[in-house]
Amino acid sequence: MFQLRMHGRGGQGVVSGAEILSVAAFLEGRFAQAFPSFGSERMGAPVMAFCRIDDKEIRLREPVLTPDALIIQDPTLLHQVDLFDGVPPGGFILVNSSRTLEELGLGGLSRGERAYRVSTLAATELAMKHVGRAVPNAALLGGFAALTGVVRIDSVCTAIRRKFAHLVAEKNVAAATEAYEAALSREGVHA
Repeated sequence: MFQLRMHGRGGQGVVSGAEILSVAAFLEGRFAQAFPSFGSERMGAPVMAFCRIDDKEIRLREPVLTPDALIIQDPTLLHQVDLFDGVPPGGFILVNSSRTLEELGLGGLSRGERAYRVSTLAATELAMKHVGRAVPNAALLGGFAALTGVVRIDSVCTAIRRKFAHLVAEKNVAAATEAYEAALSREGVHA
């Protein structure tokens, strides 16, 4: 089973991102679940969402404590809480930032005994370019698809189209596609 934990703030599309990822996996014939965890339901408050993907029925219903991957939509959360708690050695970490890992103070995460597979992606900039709003979830899902291979980009795009109305969907698909291509080429992604 592949487990993902997404961290961000209310209004950034964290919950929608987990839902879109679960639909993408479902479209590929797999089992998936997505659910949120948040305290005060207000714009800007810290939010977590979880997604599980497996080839067999998923019976777990508790929060993801040992994620195979993290998507961090808001880098201001990096040094406020222990976001990396439970991530096993070699786990994937994708941070929404145009800064390098060293600039973010995360350079050591890709070295040592844990040796996470850590990358940054300027997802907010891609969202502003394509969507016109600072909602980085679709771009991060495109980057996630490229970096992990857990879901295909065409499945992510179809799931986005099912979630949003046509014009909004196509703008988000453009952001996801550009992020996917950037992650594949390693341009715009700092590992």
